[in-house]
Amino acid sequence: MEISRGRSDFNPDDQGSVIAACRHNNASAQRVLIQQYYGYVKSISLRYSANDQDADKILNDSFLKVFSNLDTYNETHMLKSWLRAIVVNTAIDNFRKSRHRNVNESYEELLMPEPEDLSEDVISSISAGETLGLVRKLSPIYRMVFSMYVIDGYPRKEIAEKLGIKEGASKSNLQDAWRKLQSLILKIKPSIHDAYELKPLPQNED
Repeated sequence: MEISRGRSDFNPDDQGSVIAACRHNNASAQRVLIQQYYGYVKSISLRYSANDQDADKILNDSFLKVFSNLDTYNETHMLKSWLRAIVVNTAIDNFRKSRHRNVNESYEELLMPEPEDLSEDVISSISAGETLGLVRKLSPIYRMVFSMYVIDGYPRKEIAEKLGIKEGASKSNLQDAWRKLQSLILKIKPSIHDAYELKPLPQNED
C-alpha cells in the first residue's frame, strides 16, 4: 500500500481525524485504526473460520478492504457496522472460492443423526467461548448460515443471495446447523440431557 506524505498530522483520540488521515494513506493512522478495532474484527473473523489461520486471512483481507474503501464510508453511520459488513463479506468471498468442497462437506453432515427435540436453551447453557469453539466445528455452509442469521441478523433471503444458494436451502441449512450445534453441546455437556429432559442421541444403525 502506497504511503502518502501529504498528511502526517492527526489526533489519535479523534476518530474522524484518524479516518481522514487513513484516507491519505497515513501509515501511523492506519496502525491506530487497526489497534482500535483489531479485537472487534478478529472476533468476527474467528466465528466465520474453522481455524486461526483462516481467521487471520479474513482479518488481514478485511483491513486491506477497509483502507481501500474508506472513501465510501459515510461518517454519519457507525464505523463498527461498516466494518462488520466488510468482514462478513470477506468471509463470504472466502467461502464462495471453496464452495464445491464446502457443499460436499455439508452433505456428509446431513447424513449424521441429530436430536429432534432440542431448544435454544441448550445453547444458552454454555459460555460464549464454548459456543464459538463449537460453531467453528460446523461445516462451512452451516457455520456461514448460522453466524449470518443468528449472530449478525441477516434475513434468510439475503443470506441465500450472498451465498449463492436457494432461500429454502438457507432455511434448511440453518435448522441443520442448530441441530448439529446442539448435538455437539450435548457431547461435551452430557448433564444437559437430565436438565432439559432430552432424549439421548440416536445411535448409528448399520
